[in-house]
Amino acid sequence: MSKANVVGWFEIYVSDMKRALKFYEAVFQFGEFTDFSFGGEQLMEFPSVEDGAYASGALVKGDGWSPGKGGTMVYFNSVDCGVEESRVVENGGLVVRPKHAIGEHGFIAIVEDTEGNVIGIHSRQ
Repeated sequence: MSKANVVGWFEIYVSDMKRALKFYEAVFQFGEFTDFSFGGEQLMEFPSVEDGAYASGALVKGDGWSPGKGGTMVYFNSVDCGVEESRVVENGGLVVRPKHAIGEHGFIAIVEDTEGNVIGIHSRQ
């Protein structure tokens, strides 16, 4: 049995890369994205550490990929998800479900980004 987390990569599909980058940079304030676009697809990788403890991923814009509700749910780690939640609306997103307890696992907030994707933010406090 592997001791690693089962998620190794994620992609969040966008229709306007510039707008999406602005949203994620402003809400999470975790640093610069890395451009590794190829083959007609634009990929902007979230800040990551090679072989780090958590999964990495990218914002992706390309033919055949559509943003929106009902797709994969991605949860971002946070110290206090209420902090990031407080920056969502002012950066063009929507709060779908404010910070709330999930029992012994801590708290989550569910928000919608500028592209219509619904994402989660998780924290222990």
